[in-house]
Amino acid sequence: MVTIRRARAADAAAIAAVHVETWRDTYAGLVPSRVLVGMRRRHKAAMWSQALDRRRTRQVVMVAEDAPGAVVGFGSCGPAKGAGLDFDGEVYTLYVLPDYQGRGIGARLLAGLFEALLAGGSRSALIWVLAGNPARFFYQTAGGAWIAVREERLWGVTLREMAYGWDDLEHAVAVLRSHSAT
Repeated sequence: MVTIRRARAADAAAIAAVHVETWRDTYAGLVPSRVLVGMRRRHKAAMWSQALDRRRTRQVVMVAEDAPGAVVGFGSCGPAKGAGLDFDGEVYTLYVLPDYQGRGIGARLLAGLFEALLAGGSRSALIWVLAGNPARFFYQTAGGAWIAVREERLWGVTLREMAYGWDDLEHAVAVLRSHSAT
């Protein structure tokens, strides 16, 4: 049994561990190896600790927690960053440990993030994904429509990203909840 809940400050180290492991698993061959090798849990823990300080940010962080209480996935969202696309909210991150993928946890996390965006006044949302990331198929299955492509220069390389968008978050939550219930 996995529960989805809002992250607490005490979750920063566990989120960091999931962050590092999922990046190394997902992005091998997509981003420079030196980036993945150089990732450190303590640096990510400090980053997530700051993100969980709600006085400083409008970002919401959710975690997926298994029955023994271990964080097995996380996601974050908030106001849409940048201009040019007509979406209120944005999912910034969504990662589930490889051993827990394919169990509906990602869909439940995404629904939780969409509910947080709705509670904050957003009616639509988008997410940017590396074009080579197989997770892009998850977003398509979750009802996201491919809406844009961009190229970002990161770590000395140019990476192609794709955006998926949901125009109606209430409908998206209903669809995600119905799929994760089956």
